Amino acid sequence: MRTYECPRETDSLEFGRRLGERLRAGDLVLLAGPLGAGKTVLARGIAAGMGVTGRVASPTFVLARVHRPATGGGDAALVHVDAYRLTTLDELDDLDLDTDLTDAAVVVEWGEGVAERLGDEYLVVRLRRRDDDVREITLEPHGPSWIERVAL
Repeated sequence: MRTYECPRETDSLEFGRRLGERLRAGDLVLLAGPLGAGKTVLARGIAAGMGVTGRVASPTFVLARVHRPATGGGDAALVHVDAYRLTTLDELDDLDLDTDLTDAAVVVEWGEGVAERLGDEYLVVRLRRRDDDVREITLEPHGPSWIERVAL
């Protein structure tokens, strides 16, 4: 595990961009942290790094949004999920995210404890907002391919 400090929102966006550049179809990333920790900001950075189009906002009420890469952008789509309101594993199954893993990278806010079963390998990105508003981002790789790729 490695922890990074992001004093400004632009630092979190840049961190997410660098992570997004490393994502490929089949990847599963779980964003963990309390309200206001910066999960959606990080997801916007990830989207930028993947070259996807469209506005990236929290999918709290629609549960999942698909963002396609722009022409000349990345190869994989981004499926951005908010699992905050999911109460059972069956509700997660109803989203059919396992089929999206074949041609998209799936980023799940509030997914820890629920979405791990979508893949054998995944990355947990743990966000914490300190009292001085600095975000601490800790990467927890699960699986050999993630261990190799998380050196940002």
